[in-house]
This record gives sequence, structure tokens and C-alpha cells, in this order.
Amino acid sequence: MKYFTIAELCASATAEHYHIDNTPGPVEEENLRALVANVLDPLREMYGRPIYVSSGFRSQLLNIKIRGADNSQHLYGLAADIYCKNSLDNARLFELIAKYLPFDQLIWEKGNLAYPDWVHVSWKPVCRFKKLRYDGRRYISIR
Repeated sequence: MKYFTIAELCASATAEHYHIDNTPGPVEEENLRALVANVLDPLREMYGRPIYVSSGFRSQLLNIKIRGADNSQHLYGLAADIYCKNSLDNARLFELIAKYLPFDQLIWEKGNLAYPDWVHVSWKPVCRFKKLRYDGRRYISIR
């Protein structure tokens, strides 16, 4: 883990505010390490600038509090929501992952057709390479 830490992938203002323990178990931590090794660190190398994590691992209680999906990959340490300081570069992150890296799900989150507000990426040993766009109401499959 060259550019990301477990603490960074588990940080949550919501968890802090509500005193929710957001510590991953050993399986979830190993999944986070695999996500970083297979996607996040290689992406950072390609991008050449810092990438920020808005949401990584989520405990069951935290996921309920933020109204996350019941089957969210964040619960298992398999996913991270990432972004750049310049939101226009979020589209670049999406493109780099789609073109060069393994992923299970890659989601263009909200924003518009030019750039997303953030990018959701997940990884697991057998990847589906599923690309989606979420417009705030529904998920749309994209190629």
C-alpha cells in the first residue's frame, strides 16, 4: 500500500459524528488491501496526482445510517468512492480504470455527462467489468 492507508479507507465523518465503530474485520481489511493493490495504487501511479477517498469500508451500522445499499460492496471492503480536487479529472479516473485496470463495478456517480461527482470502483478476484452511470435516480449500464 503505497498511496493509501487502511485508516483512510475507513475514515467517515458520519461514523465519527454518531460514534460508530467503523473498524474492518480481518477479511474486510484483506479485501481493502487487494483493492488498493489491484486498482487504487496502480491508478494513482497512472494519474500522477493525489486521489481522495470519500467512502471505503462501511460497517453495517454506518451503511444503515447513510442509507447505503443493503448489498453494498463497501460492507465487505471491496469498494471505494474516489475523487480528485478538480472534478473534471474524475472523468479521467473513470477512463483510466475502464481502459487499464481490473474492476468489478465502475460507476460514474451523478454529475453530468462530461464528468461525474465521484467514481465508485470495486474489485474482487473474479471481476465482472460492469460499468454503470448513476444519475441520482437509477443505474444505467454503459459500454
